[in-house]
Formats: sequence, C-alpha cells, structure tokens
Amino acid sequence: MSSHVPRRSALKTLGASGALMGLAENAASTASAATVPSETDAPVVNWADTHDRVWLGENCWANPMEDWVIRDGAAECLSTGGDRNVHLITHQLTDAGQPFRTSVIVSQVEVAGADDGVGFRLGVKSDLNEHRSNVFAKNGIKAGLRDGTLFINKKQVSVEAAKTPKNLRLVLEGQPNGDQVRLTLTAIDERGTELGTVSTSVAKQGVLGNIAIANSFDPKFRNQEGARYRFRDWSVSGDAFTVDLDRSFGPILWTMYSLSDSRSDDGFVLKLSALTGPLGDADNKDIDLQIKQDDQWKTIGTETLDTDAWTATFRIANWDASQTASYRVVYRQTHRSGKETESIWSGTIRENPSGRPLRMGALTCQNDYAFPYQPVAENVVKLDPDLLYFSGDQLYESHGGYGIIRRPADRAILNYLRKYYQFGWSFRHAMKDRPTLCLPDDHDVFQGNIWGEGGAPMDVDTGGASSNGGYIEPARMVNVVHRTNCAHHPDAYDPEPCKQDISVYYGDMVYGGVGFAVVADRQWKSGPQRVDTGSGRADHLRDPDIDPLKLDKPGLELLGDRQHEFLKHWSADWRKHSIKVLLSQTVFAGVATHHGGYNGYLVADLDCGGWPQSQRDEAIRLAAPAKPLHINGDQHLTSLVQYGVEKQRDGFWSFCTPAIAAGYPRWWRADDVGMKHENRPAHGLEHTGEYLDGLGNKVYVYTIGNPIVPTAKNRYEKAHQKASGFGFVEIDPEKRTYTVHSYRFLIDVNDGNPENEFPNWPVTIHQDENGGANRLS
Repeated sequence: MSSHVPRRSALKTLGASGALMGLAENAASTASAATVPSETDAPVVNWADTHDRVWLGENCWANPMEDWVIRDGAAECLSTGGDRNVHLITHQLTDAGQPFRTSVIVSQVEVAGADDGVGFRLGVKSDLNEHRSNVFAKNGIKAGLRDGTLFINKKQVSVEAAKTPKNLRLVLEGQPNGDQVRLTLTAIDERGTELGTVSTSVAKQGVLGNIAIANSFDPKFRNQEGARYRFRDWSVSGDAFTVDLDRSFGPILWTMYSLSDSRSDDGFVLKLSALTGPLGDADNKDIDLQIKQDDQWKTIGTETLDTDAWTATFRIANWDASQTASYRVVYRQTHRSGKETESIWSGTIRENPSGRPLRMGALTCQNDYAFPYQPVAENVVKLDPDLLYFSGDQLYESHGGYGIIRRPADRAILNYLRKYYQFGWSFRHAMKDRPTLCLPDDHDVFQGNIWGEGGAPMDVDTGGASSNGGYIEPARMVNVVHRTNCAHHPDAYDPEPCKQDISVYYGDMVYGGVGFAVVADRQWKSGPQRVDTGSGRADHLRDPDIDPLKLDKPGLELLGDRQHEFLKHWSADWRKHSIKVLLSQTVFAGVATHHGGYNGYLVADLDCGGWPQSQRDEAIRLAAPAKPLHINGDQHLTSLVQYGVEKQRDGFWSFCTPAIAAGYPRWWRADDVGMKHENRPAHGLEHTGEYLDGLGNKVYVYTIGNPIVPTAKNRYEKAHQKASGFGFVEIDPEKRTYTVHSYRFLIDVNDGNPENEFPNWPVTIHQDENGGANRLS
C-alpha cells in the first residue's frame, strides 16, 4: 500500500526570507568563516534560530524525544546511553543509482564512559521501508567518529586530531559504482582543514531507507554510560533522496474534536483540541481556531497551550450543526531572530447526521510491532465514518523502545507524550474530519491493568502495576493522559476530580440521533489484592476448585457511586435521540479462556468487566432502561455477546472490537475446556451459546474472532494472524437497529471479499433485543 497521504497541513514563513521553518533556516553561524556551509552543505535542519525546547522540529523524529533538546541553537543529546538518534522524516534515500551527500557539525559535550561514537546512520529500514516505521529500526550503515577513529561499518581509519571533536564537520558522500555505492566519510575541523577520511563500498540495497544523525550507535549500550554530543547545520542533498514535505509532523501534530447537543442552553457544542510537540519557555503558546466563511478564514477562538499536555482546547457553544464547516488551527512560531513561522492543520467539522444511519468506527489497542497500522488507518478513511471511537491503549509501555519513566513527573510526561505521538502519527488523517471519542486505559498510564480505586495512589510496597489497586504514576502524569485523550470530549457529567485531584471524563454525547454514554470502568474499580485468587497474580484465577463467587465481596466497586448516578440519569434522558450506545474500556464479562498462549488456560481474569460480579450486574441493571449497545475493547479478542443478570439474555448486547494490533493474545475456546453451554445459535459455530463465564456471569456468546498462533515475520501479516482489525457499527435511529461489522487487519474494505470480516459478521441487532426481546438466534 502507498504510504503517501494527501497534504493536509501547510507551513508558511511570514519573514522576508521565505524559507520553511526548520527546513532551511539560514541564520548566521557562530562558527568561523571556514565552517560556514557551502551551497552543497546548506543546512536542511538548522536549529540556530529556534528557541530552547524539547521538540526538535517538524522534519525530525528523536529517539527518544525526552533525551534531546534544542539548546543555544543546536540539538543536544542529554543521555550518555547508547542508540540515541534523530531521523530526518521528510527525506528518504530511494535511488541508490544517484549520488548523495550529508554533513553535520558536531561537538562533544560530555564523556562519562566508553564513547560509542557520533555520526550518521544510513539505510535504516523496517520490513515496510516506510518512513514512520523506519525510525524504530535498528539496522543500517553506521558511519561516524569514535574515540579518534573514523569508521564506516567495520572499515576504520585513525584520526587522532579528531579525538575530542569541537565544531567538527562530518561529511558522508555516496557515489554509485556499478551494483555498489562508494561511501566516503571525511572529518573537517573548524578552520576548514581536512583531518582524515575513510572509504568503503556497500551494496546499493544497503543505503536505501531513512537517514539519521547518531549520538552513539549500539543498542546494547543503551543503558550504559558513554558520551553525548551537540549537532548543528545538518545538510542532506543529492538526487538519491526523495523529499516529501507532507511527511512533516508538527508543530501542530493533529486535532481531535467532538460535537454534541448539550444538556444546557448552549445548543450544539463543538470542542476541539490541537496538540503540539513540547515547546519552550520563549515559544509562543497561543493557537487560533479559524472557520472558513465566504471564502475567508475567520478566527473564532484563541486558546493557550497547556504546557504539560501541550494541548489547546476550544469550546464553541451554539454551533450551527446543520451544515459542514471547514476549519483550521494556526500556530505562529516566534524565532530567536524575531522571524515568525506559521503552521496550519486543517479539517472538516461535519454536520450533525440526520435522516440516515450514523456510521461509527470502533478501535482499540495498538501494539507498536504493527506501527503505523496503515491498512487499518486507510480502511477506516475508506469507510468514511461519521464518528471514531478509540476505547483505550493508544500506546503500550514498550512503544518506540527505551523503556518507561515513572519519576519525576515531568520526565514521565515526556516519556508518555513521545509514545502517544505514534497514535496521532498513524490516525491523524482519519481524526481531523470527524468527531473522535478517545478513552485512556491501563497501558496509557503505564500499568498492565488499572484498578483505579477512585484515584488512590498505589501502594507499591505490596504489589506491582499489574495487580495492585491505585495509580502507580504521578497524578500530574495521569492528568496529562486524560487531557491528551479526552480534553475535547463533551463536558463531563460531574467534573469534580477524584482522589489526588485526578480528573474525570465520564459523560454523554448526543450526535446523529444517537445518545452515547462514556463510562470509565477502570477509574473506580477495586484492586484484586482485596480478594484471594489462590494464585501468584492477584488478578488471575487459575484454580478451578475456588468458587469464583467468593471473590465477589461486599464493598468492592466497578463503576462507583458517581457513575451509577450518571447511568441512572442517562438511561432516562432521551433528548433529541431515539437509540443509545454505552462506551467503556472493556466487556462486562470474561469472554476469554486462554491468555498469552494457545494453551494458556485461565479460569478467570479479574481485569475484565465481569468482576466484581454484583457490581457488574448493577451496572447492567442501571443501563438496561436505555437498551444500549455496549461497544468496548481491551481484550484483543473480538466478540459479540449478550449479557444475562437474572437469567440468560435478559441484558443488552456487547460488541468487543478487534485490537488494531493485538499483542498479548487471547482465545475463547469454551468447548475445548469443557464449559457447559445451552442454546447454541442457529449458525452452529463452536464455542457459542449460553455459558457461565469463569466468574459465574451469564453470557450468550453469539460469535467470536479467535486468532491463530502467528508465524509471519512481516508486521502486517503477523497482526492479521493475531486477529487484529477494527470495528464498524451502523446505527439507524429510524429503524432502531445496530449493524455490527468486525473487520480483519490486512484487507481492503472495498474489494467485496466475504472473508474481510471475522466469522459470522456482520450482525444486525434491534434495539428491543437490548431489552431482552431476543429476536437474534
């Protein structure tokens, strides 16, 4: 599939030079005249006119972002660990039959151990050789300077005069030579004197891919003490490169918005968040929201960036939802020289759908082995939904490598933002043109599971992040997670923060004749350390001889009193809609028998929404008058089930969507482990019918999308085998029906292949079936 996306953002310089911000800033160099770059070495990346900050620029991806800053006009690595680098994402080496050249000026800042070198990585590519996925690949040609030795891979030349570089220019040139490329690396001091050179030949295929500057090379030394460097005036030139400025990412990274008929006199309310990279103290913090009227752009709001979350959120009351509007957000970056650069990100505010079914994309869980999830992102746009719903795990702790940071809060926030940006990098073109609801879940706050205990801090002395109650991360970081995901949501039902002053986000949205309820089924949930599962992990019940009902103790919570009150209100509130949808992170049942591996049988997992059982039943009872379809995710296993409380099938239906990219696999193989069932559906598929799950909850399993054990090496084929994909729901307020689709990962939704969906999808459910009418058999 093509990686090209039509350009949706623009960069425009308002200063006299007309140069693109960060792409060709020709500010005066502080070096001597001999090191002023020639025309060949005109900098493509020049930080000289940029204020001090973390975010390096729209044409760069830093690994990891939190270990780099712009300081005094240069990019400086803050870590002495190995494998720190910066990729030029607008340039990709695609034609090894053409010459190329790159150069950068480096200065050593600190040596804390064995210096692993400084220089370039060339031909860095993933299995996709796609610019976003390439930035995390660990291969490529290494060309640089290490402890007074110039090297290209294993070819080395000693240059003693370059042992401690200061304002040293490294120049790497490539010349095609038959089926090879001749690479030459030269070191030039600040007087313009050539100190040494090294050359070698490599296969043409080896240079294709991304190019990066490197502060140390070897991933094995990632956590060891080495050296750190400053970089400036990075140039890249030659016909070997394909240059695509549409691949720029920032300063405005993406937008998300919601549109809802409010509970107040505000009519329809538009809420929109714009996200930037982490800027600096001296940078402008204001962003404008503009709407196109009579072919003119009119500013309708200006908001200031939150300098923790780096979001600016607009709330526009009495929005005219009867027509579509073009919007753009505008950020004006001020430079050290006084120059101003304008960044624009544009999209469409859709009209409130009426007179037809509302189309909703439903997505969850994006493990980054399949980043950037291009088949899913492209198929979602092809289906043209009216609304997107991400139910959580927009990231995992392993995203992008380099581990997690828990303390201090400011470093933990940067660590989180860097991982979260991969989400926007993948789905920003889908989100900009339609409302998006986006819930945080456990991995978003760096926990294997969340047992939020109403916002309590975790007692780390008695358990870990997977099986202990409370939040392990600082409340300040948790609030950033909430703001980046939910600040654009409709106003919370009751915005009063919970413990530790952690924000809340539960509430409703009325859009397209549909009433949506968002609940947080993790934030108040009790921790499993309060019960005895008889196993090593407090959240895993492995012993089939333990009565699961003994785990349902008085005083345990799932949604908590505040959300119970909200559900009562929502179930009775039918303003301007005739059909309802309940949105949460996970399914209110244990619809998985095997976890982690094909033979990894587990009696029950308390992380699902089926525990505590009495609180699960209460949540279903409270929402039952609304007759909602429950749409959720988290399980990495798509399912369509109907809840039972007093008896089988007296509750509403649940659609658990496939994971965008399933990591930890799960299976529902109830028949294989001897679980009793009754009333198998007419389609006769195995593992379906009326069951008691491992916690004793009544559940009617209509269809399931089990994975296979993956064998593929290609990331997209592997994701497909692991039963990854996405959900799509058509909600018809007039017919009072929900048509539920569950699409597989590596497909084309337009080709008509019946195997594009998991077995026995799509399924149409009538609203009355969510009230126990049970027409579907």
